[in-house]
Amino acid sequence: MFFKTNKLNEFRFWGLVLLMLGMLIMIVGTAGILLWGEKGQIFTVIFMIVGILFMAGSMAVYFWAGMMSTSTISLQCPECGKMTKLVGKTDRCYHCKTILTLDPSLANTAASADEGDSNDK
Repeated sequence: MFFKTNKLNEFRFWGLVLLMLGMLIMIVGTAGILLWGEKGQIFTVIFMIVGILFMAGSMAVYFWAGMMSTSTISLQCPECGKMTKLVGKTDRCYHCKTILTLDPSLANTAASADEGDSNDK
């Protein structure tokens, strides 16, 4: 995982990034009309279409995260005692960021990989 957070939050983060980029691209596209008048309309149309594509990508990522959220296993975190969702073989707790797994063969490797990450910094 890229960040030290659970997988559902990571997908939602990238959905938010796509949404904000799409809006920013569309705002920059309107500068075509403001700067070049009627000649900037093509520039604006291109940027609006690209911005809409980014926002559609964001919608797809949010939909994917929602569908994953409905089919995940809910379990109680052994560290903080709160309910969290497990996506895949290993995931992190939503609240305390503890690595969780249901596979006993991965239990020690996930914990040692987390310790290796903290020693690298």
